[in-house]
Amino acid sequence: MTTTTEHTYGYADLPRLMGLMTGDEKHGPAATSTLDALWVLYDRVLRVTPERADDPARDRFLLSKGHGPMAYYAVLAAKGFLPVEWLEGFGAYDSPLGHHPDRVLVPGAEIGSGSLGHGLPIAVGTALGLKAQGLTEPRVWVLVGDAEMDEGSNHEAVAYAGPAGLEQLHALVIDNASASYARPGGIAARFEAAGWSTETVDGRDHDALHAAFTAPHPGRPRVVVARVEPKEFSGEPRSK
Repeated sequence: MTTTTEHTYGYADLPRLMGLMTGDEKHGPAATSTLDALWVLYDRVLRVTPERADDPARDRFLLSKGHGPMAYYAVLAAKGFLPVEWLEGFGAYDSPLGHHPDRVLVPGAEIGSGSLGHGLPIAVGTALGLKAQGLTEPRVWVLVGDAEMDEGSNHEAVAYAGPAGLEQLHALVIDNASASYARPGGIAARFEAAGWSTETVDGRDHDALHAAFTAPHPGRPRVVVARVEPKEFSGEPRSK
């Protein structure tokens, strides 16, 4: 729970906060598929707060799945990173909350995202940069959509991070069955083949998510595949 001078916000408030964001280009299914995993991360796992948003020792969260950021904005607002009042202006010309997050405009956002396939490579670079600076405690988390795994840049990042033993790196793949190409053995098998620690869980089960997020994985990067209900194909490109 997060308390401000006026309100206390918890998980039950997230649908109402998301409901404040109206207009076109909401990408609702892309947003709601991430809601539970995002909440568990920010509520129970990530070592970052609005007061520590610039602390070199903070955990980093990178939203690679930049389409449909409504859940991300709602969680950031609930946790005090940005004013709840901003949500009503979502997508407006003069609003900092665009249809894709902008790290320059959105407090708490580590990267500008929306172009699929960039987040995981950036997360690899972030983990390498922290290691080079001797900052071994901060953890790097990146949320990726299952359809993003079609991008070659992600496969290169996966192939590099495992043998490099990037223990600070954590990937969260939201699997809502929107990928164009099936993978033998499932999504986790691709990471496991490259030496990652892997686990696949119910993406709506908060306790299962928390346990998977906090499981030890010495000497290896970690990926958690969170399975949610399949996305209904409604004419949008499936890479969303």
